[in-house]
Amino acid sequence: MPSFHDPACIVLTGATGSIGSALAQWYAKPGRTLVLQGRRIDALERVAAICRDKGATVELEVLDVQDVPGIQRWIAQLSKRHTPDLVIVNAGQNTHVQGDGKLEPFDEVQTLLNVNLRAAMALVDAVVPGMVTRKHGQIVLVSSLAAYYGLPLTPAYSASKAALKAYGEGLRGYLAAHGVGVTVVLPGYVDSPMCRAMPGPKPFLWQPDKAARRIGQGLRRNPPRISFPFPLNFSCWGLSVLRPTVAQWFLKVSGYGKP
Repeated sequence: MPSFHDPACIVLTGATGSIGSALAQWYAKPGRTLVLQGRRIDALERVAAICRDKGATVELEVLDVQDVPGIQRWIAQLSKRHTPDLVIVNAGQNTHVQGDGKLEPFDEVQTLLNVNLRAAMALVDAVVPGMVTRKHGQIVLVSSLAAYYGLPLTPAYSASKAALKAYGEGLRGYLAAHGVGVTVVLPGYVDSPMCRAMPGPKPFLWQPDKAARRIGQGLRRNPPRISFPFPLNFSCWGLSVLRPTVAQWFLKVSGYGKP
């Protein structure tokens, strides 16, 4: 049976994003099957070509993860061909406040919650029964360091990632007895168009390939949490234990007070 150290079949959502495409390439090797999800076939094909050149077998799924019935059909059909060992729930979106007292556009907030949380939970719900039956599998939820403390410029994004973090922590405690591992990944700033569009400072910015290597190497141990980079992860955790007035002051002087 494939181990956490060497999964044979990997399902990855958000495979055309910066972290997603870097993870697909990091995992690509002969004898491994990658099932890559995204919304744009052209972008998926570009990632797939690189992974196939590295020897991996690649299947593509063009799907908007907001389509929950579509997710359920996809996993049901996939399970007839493969037994996924590792499922990385990576698809995500961001939005931010508009300034002058204006919050995030609410249509963007609804989409963000659908993608970052509802779709993630739907995918987990679809893959867990098979993993529990086999008493083997690993689920990875890509959250964010923003899950530790709500950032003033991205409150809805922070809320969605905090919910995903809590969901993953709860799942890990429940599914461990059934042989299923769960890891929550909490990245800091990783260079991408989405990251560059976010307002505010971006300290300790990592490149996607470095983030993918850190995630991939860490997942071999099935840890409860992978967070990076230090010291940003320590600082974000620290915000959650400081007095709220002190934490808010720290964020303001650090440049996170205005979009």
